[in-house]
Amino acid sequence: MATPVVTKTAWKLQEIVAHASNVSSLVLGKGSGRLLATGGDDCRVNLWSINKPNCIMSLTGHTSPVESVRLNTPEELIVAGSQSGSIRVWDLEAAKILRTLMGHKANICSLDFHPYGEFVASGSQDTNIKLWDIRRKGCVFRYRGHSQAVRCLRFSPDGKWLASAADDHMVKLWDLTAGKMMSEFTGHTGPVNVVEFHPNEYLLASGSSDRTIRFWDLEKFQVVSCIEGEPGPVRSILFNPDGCCLYSGCQDSLRVYGWEPERCFDVVLVNWGKVADLAICNDQLIGVAFSQSNVSSYVVDLTRVTRTGTVAQDPVQDSRPLAQQPPNPSAPLRRIYERPSTTCSKPQRVKQNSESERRSPSSEDDRDERESRAEIQNAEDYNEIFQPKNSISRTPPRRSEPFPAPLEDDIAPAKEAAKPSPAMDVQSPMPNVCRLEVPPQPPVVSSTPAPKAEPAIIPATRNEPIGLKASDFLPAVKIPQQAELVDEDAMSQIRKGHDTMCVVLTSRHKNLDTVRAVWTTGDIKTSVDSAVAINDLSVVVDLLNIVNQKASLWKLDLCTTVLPQIEKLLQSKYESYVQTGCTSLKLILQRFLPLITDILAAPPSVGVDISREERLHKCRLCYKQLKSINGLVKSKSGLSGRHGSAFRELHLLMASLD
Repeated sequence: MATPVVTKTAWKLQEIVAHASNVSSLVLGKGSGRLLATGGDDCRVNLWSINKPNCIMSLTGHTSPVESVRLNTPEELIVAGSQSGSIRVWDLEAAKILRTLMGHKANICSLDFHPYGEFVASGSQDTNIKLWDIRRKGCVFRYRGHSQAVRCLRFSPDGKWLASAADDHMVKLWDLTAGKMMSEFTGHTGPVNVVEFHPNEYLLASGSSDRTIRFWDLEKFQVVSCIEGEPGPVRSILFNPDGCCLYSGCQDSLRVYGWEPERCFDVVLVNWGKVADLAICNDQLIGVAFSQSNVSSYVVDLTRVTRTGTVAQDPVQDSRPLAQQPPNPSAPLRRIYERPSTTCSKPQRVKQNSESERRSPSSEDDRDERESRAEIQNAEDYNEIFQPKNSISRTPPRRSEPFPAPLEDDIAPAKEAAKPSPAMDVQSPMPNVCRLEVPPQPPVVSSTPAPKAEPAIIPATRNEPIGLKASDFLPAVKIPQQAELVDEDAMSQIRKGHDTMCVVLTSRHKNLDTVRAVWTTGDIKTSVDSAVAINDLSVVVDLLNIVNQKASLWKLDLCTTVLPQIEKLLQSKYESYVQTGCTSLKLILQRFLPLITDILAAPPSVGVDISREERLHKCRLCYKQLKSINGLVKSKSGLSGRHGSAFRELHLLMASLD
C-alpha cells in the first residue's frame, strides 16, 4: 500500500533583495495576489511577480524615501507617498507617471484607492486626510479630526464611507457624500495600525498595538466584540472573501477569528516575523514581510485551515483557549452594502486629453514627466502581466495556478520510496494526501468574431462614422455586370449632402456669433439665456465648456437656467454632450447644493425681505430640478466605462437628495 504524501500547511515561498537600501513599505495586489509593490529608502517603487526573482518594473521620481504604496484592485494603477508629503500615481500598463499630488506637509503614512478607481485617499503625519481626484490633479476634500499620524485608510465596499486609524488610539468613520465625520470609535489603548471593512455586512475590524482586535457595528456604531491576547501588535488583518472569518497576521503565526461570539478557529505557525500585508488567491493566503532590504513571501493553504465551527488550542501561548460559545441564531443580520451594478470588470482608464478636462501644461508638470520614469527591468514578465495581447485577455480575469505545497520535512525522504502504482485510485479520499488532479482543459474559443453591436453612445473621438456606410451614398447597382461606377457619378452622389451640411454649419456659426455678442457685454446670465433660446444643444455645449473652465462664473440664477439643459445633455447619445453635462452638474452640486439645502431648511424670516424671497424661490426651483435629475443619474449609475464612473460620482454627491 502506498504511503500517504503529506504536504505543509504553511511554507516560505521566496526571499528577494528588493532595494539597494532599506525597504520602507510594501503592498500586495488584492486582485490577483500575485503582484507585489515595494517602496524603499532609495526613493524607488519596485514591482515584482510573486515567486519570481527579477524585478518587473522600477518607478522613479520621488526625491525622498517612499513610505506608503497602494495598488488599485485591477492592478493597473499604483500610488506611492513619500517622506516629503508628495504623492505620485503611475499607470502600469502605459508605464508612465499619471499624476503628482502635492498638499501634505509631512510623511504620507497611508493610501487607498476608491473602489471605482478615480479617487485616492491619503493620510499623513500632519494628521490630515485628503481625498484626491486623480483625473483633475486636485484635492476634493480635507478631513480633520485626528490628533496624531493617520496610519491606515480604507474605503467601504460601496464607496460611500472612509475609515481611518491613527496613533491617537482612535478609529473614525467619514461620510464621503456629506464630507464630514459620521462616528468615532474609542476603546483601543494604543496606536491603531489597521482597519478593514467586512466584504458584505456593515462591520468594521480594527487592530492595534495594544494587542487587541475590535469589531464595530456600523449601524449602531458600537463595539460588537473584542479579541485580546494577541502575541504582539496587530499590523495586518484580512476578512475571508465570503466574510466567514478574519485572518490576523501575528508574530510568526496566522490566527483565524470569529466575532459573534469572539473565538479563535485556528492558529497556524508561520515563521514570517512581522508580516506587513496579506492577500487571498486560489484558496491560499499570501503573506509578505520585510527586514532591511530583503522581502520574504509566505503561503498558507486555507483548505487545511479551520475557518468556522470549533475553537482551536493556541500552540504559541500557554494560555487557556477561549471558551467555545454557540452562535446566537436569533442575532439580527446587519445591513449589506449596496454596490452599483456594472457589467464592466475594468474601471475606466484616466485620460489626460479629454476635451472637457484639458489644461495647459505647466513647467512643474513637465519637470515631473522628465524626472519620473518607469524602468522596465523584465520585459517578458511586464508584457505578460501589463500588456495583454488582445482586448479580451482580461475577460474573464487572468487565472493563476496555486503555488505547489512542499512536503513535510519528516517524511520528505520517503517520497521516492512511496511512488503510487498506476492502478492506484488517485481520487480516493485520504486526509492530508496530495491527490493527482488532471488540470482543467482551457475553454475552446471560437475564432469567428462576434457581430459588432452599434454603440448606444456615440464617442467623442472615433475613426469612422457611426451607422454610416459608403454604399448609402452611392447609387444602387441593378446589373451585376455594371458593378464599377464612373468617377463623375460617384462624386455627384457624394456632393448631394454637401450643401445641406454647409447650411447647418453656417447657421451654427451665426448662433455662436449672437451668443458671443451678448457675452462681450459681461452679462453671463443673458448670454446663457440667449443660447438656450436658440434651442440648439450644440451651442449650449460650446458655451458650458467655457463656463466650466472658471467655476467663479457660476451663480444661483444661472443654475435655474442651465439645470433643465443639463438634464437634456445627460440623455444625449453623444459622449461629449454627456460629459459636459456631468462636469457642469458636478460644479453646481459642489458649489450650491449645501447652500440650497441650508436655505430651504432655515425657518421663515420675520417681515418682508425681497432679496431673501427671491433667493428662496431660486433655491426651490433648483431643488426641484435637481430632484428630477437625481432619478436620471441614479438609473445611469450602473453603466460601465467612463459614463458609469461619472454618474456614480454624481450619485454620491446627490445622496442628500434621496
